[in-house]
Amino acid sequence: MGFIGNATQANSIASAVTIAFDVPSLAVGIVFAVLAGMVVIGGVNRIANIARFVVPFMAVVYILCAVVILFEFSDHIVPMFNHIFTAAFNPEAVLGGAAGIGMREAIRFGVARGLFSNEAGMGSTPHAHATADVKHPVQQGMTAFVGVFIDTILVCTATALIILLTDANLSGEQGAAVTQFAFNKAFPGFGSQLLAVCLTFFAFTTIIGWYYFGESNIRFLFRGRHLGIYRALVLLAIVLGTLGKVDLVWNLSDMFNGFMVIPNLIALFLLRKEIRAIYDDYLMQKKAGQDLSYQYEFHEFHDKQ
Repeated sequence: MGFIGNATQANSIASAVTIAFDVPSLAVGIVFAVLAGMVVIGGVNRIANIARFVVPFMAVVYILCAVVILFEFSDHIVPMFNHIFTAAFNPEAVLGGAAGIGMREAIRFGVARGLFSNEAGMGSTPHAHATADVKHPVQQGMTAFVGVFIDTILVCTATALIILLTDANLSGEQGAAVTQFAFNKAFPGFGSQLLAVCLTFFAFTTIIGWYYFGESNIRFLFRGRHLGIYRALVLLAIVLGTLGKVDLVWNLSDMFNGFMVIPNLIALFLLRKEIRAIYDDYLMQKKAGQDLSYQYEFHEFHDKQ
C-alpha cells in the first residue's frame, strides 16, 4: 500500500487539482512528495496529530456538502431510486447477470472499490490500531468497525447519491473527475475547487497513513534497516502516480489489494481460536462489571523503534 496505494491516491489528487486549478500533474506530485517527506520524518506522532484533526473535519465538511446537494436536488431523489431498482431488476439486467456478465462486473467493481475505500479484510489498518492505548483489544476492534461504517455507509453512500442526483454518472468522466462534475453542477463556480480541497486532504492523510503501515512492516521484517530506501520509493511512487493513466493506476491498485486480502484472510482463519478467546474474555469482564484489562504481549522489535 505504501507504493501502489499511495500512487493511486496521488493520481486522484493530481486529477482533482489539475481540473480545479489548472496545475500540471507533475508539479502536484512533486509538491505532495515534499510535504509527505516532511511529515513522515516527524514520525508516527506527527502523522497521528495531523490525521486526528484533518480527517474528522473534512469528513464533516464533505457530509454537509452532500446534505446541501440532497436538498438542492430533492426533486430527483424519487426518480433516482426508481432508476436504481429498475436497472437492477429489469429483464435485461437479470439476463445479463444470469449470463455472468452484468453480475460479474457489478461484483468485481463493488468489491474492488469497497475494498479500496474501507480496507476491510486487507490487514492494513491493524498497524495503526495496534498503537492505540486501550484497556482491551476488543475496544479498538470496535473502533475499527466504526471506521468502516463511517467510510462506507456515510462517505461512500453520500458520494454515490451526489453522482446519481446530478447525473454525473452520464458525464463520461472517470475517477475523481466524475465527483468534481457533480460538485460543479451543485455549486457552480467553486464546486470543483471545493471538492479538490476535500479530496486533497482525504488523500494526503491516507498517503501518510499508508506510509506508516509500510514502515511498520519494514521495522518488523528488517529490524528498522532499509527505512531510507523505503521512504525514497514511497515518495517516488507519489510522483509517478500523478503521471499515470487513471485506468492503469486503479487496475494495479485492485490487483495488489487482492494480493493483500488472501494472506490476511488465511491468517484470520488460523487465528480464529485466539480471536474468539479474546472476545470471550472481553464479554466475561463486561458481564462481571469489572474494569477492562488485558495482558498485552510486546515483541522485541517494539523496544528498538
